[in-house]
Amino acid sequence: MNRTTPAIDHPEPTIRTVLRSDELTCPSCIEKIERRLGRMPGVARSRVHFATGRIEVDHDPKTVTPDELAAAVSELGYRATPSPF
Repeated sequence: MNRTTPAIDHPEPTIRTVLRSDELTCPSCIEKIERRLGRMPGVARSRVHFATGRIEVDHDPKTVTPDELAAAVSELGYRATPSPF
């Protein structure tokens, strides 16, 4: 689900990319992933849903791609892939 959403603290229009991971093993994963994604240029907001493995990222598509977002999560040791829903 990619859609344009206004971001309060981000000057460019953002889209929401959903990543999926079935490798989230503990609630501490949430903070680690959200912090890593939040430091990426172009990311306005990230939210991890531990129970479902859903990672929502609002970002500027001109600055960062869904594959780059997934790669950042993978660098932390959790396989993540872009998801249509």
